[in-house]
Amino acid sequence: MSNKTKILSIGILSFLLSILTVLIVQAQSQLTIESKVSINSIDSIKVGMNLPEAAMATKTKLYLAYAGSDSCYYLQTEGELKDVSFMVTKDEQKSKQKYITSDTIARIDINNPKVTTISGAKIGDSETKIKSIYGDKIKVSAHPYNPKGHYLTFIPQDEEDKNYRLIFETDGKVVTSYRVGKLPEVEYIERCS
Repeated sequence: MSNKTKILSIGILSFLLSILTVLIVQAQSQLTIESKVSINSIDSIKVGMNLPEAAMATKTKLYLAYAGSDSCYYLQTEGELKDVSFMVTKDEQKSKQKYITSDTIARIDINNPKVTTISGAKIGDSETKIKSIYGDKIKVSAHPYNPKGHYLTFIPQDEEDKNYRLIFETDGKVVTSYRVGKLPEVEYIERCS
């Protein structure tokens, strides 16, 4: 074997080992209370993923938490993240095509006080703290079911994120839950409607 062939073989082997290492690390990614929430994801699970993609992105098991309707339902995590749920919707156009999974994650609901956003916001934070973290990108509106409460909606300024929102629900003083996802689903008040 010539030196060029050996060097090429070593290079290819190194490249393949690198890819295998990345795939193993990705496959072993698991949601924990350390997972961070962004405008369109929690850790490796992203809004817009279909269910096989989400399953490959994490080892966390998801189970049916709320049946909803033919076009919308909720999956929930287990273990330490049992209070994190995923709204799943169906794309009617894709569901008519054979071999295409049409169920996709549209929004992520957080009811676990240990799970924080990338910026550090969490359940139990005061309205003042949320406003100080997100500044003038927060829109305040009345809570539809709690006359003292509010929705504090983070509206991103980046063009690529314009169809996503982060919505904190409060009791008028502190955050009681929050959710992220795409429009219009992230703004639904009663889960799937």
